[in-house]
Amino acid sequence: MLVFAALAPSSPLLLPSIHKEKGVKLQKTLDAMKKLGEDLYISHPDAILLLSEHPTSFEDAFSINVSDPYKFDVSAFGDLGFNKTLHPDIETIDRLQRSLRKQNQPITLTTDQALDHGSAAAIGLLTENLPDVKLIPITFSSLDAKAHFQFGQALKDIVVNSDKRIAIIISGDLSHALESSSPAGYSKYGKEFDEKITEIISQKNTAGLIAMNQEKINQAQQTIYPQLLILFGLLERISVKTHILSYESPFGVGYMVANFEIR
Repeated sequence: MLVFAALAPSSPLLLPSIHKEKGVKLQKTLDAMKKLGEDLYISHPDAILLLSEHPTSFEDAFSINVSDPYKFDVSAFGDLGFNKTLHPDIETIDRLQRSLRKQNQPITLTTDQALDHGSAAAIGLLTENLPDVKLIPITFSSLDAKAHFQFGQALKDIVVNSDKRIAIIISGDLSHALESSSPAGYSKYGKEFDEKITEIISQKNTAGLIAMNQEKINQAQQTIYPQLLILFGLLERISVKTHILSYESPFGVGYMVANFEIR
């Protein structure tokens, strides 16, 4: 059964070992992540289905990572001591891939032991008190918006009807182009994207999400749109109450924390 759904930022600056100096500027996000972690713990998940930008992605197929164990690598950001390891939910992964193939969804399996820094930030903070939770890492593709939404719909049957308690976490950031000092420079579409996504999430506006202009999305230099489409597909016709716990952009990147409370 589906017990939890949330959006979390992917910035490695959220990790305590990395945010020593910059963490104070991310306090709203850190406080929201603490609250989200508490909510996740209370939901007692057996497994977390993680939608993030993993090491291996394909243009024309979604992928499920079946490595055992998974290790989180943030060495590129100077943290050589972050040492979190989780294991896959092989049973649920097998059921998912069989169901997806029957539905003619473009799916492939990969074996990447080292997960990306975005996964480390989200999972590292949210599972501090869940050392035995299993992981199901799924990577989006380069297919269009409708394909991502339909993929989420295809995931729904197995997730909702599972005898296990499953949480969904999507990890990514909003625009990286909010101001001239942003990592991707400035784009007039950066702020527009963040405001639109905030509105769409608040209203759970599926039609509005799918209809967003792809060129503007590209110009916004975001890393959350495909995951959000999949999540909205999975949550279709499920009663949820959205709580945007925080939004801030202290370094020219939009960081949002949101909980889609399952009713």
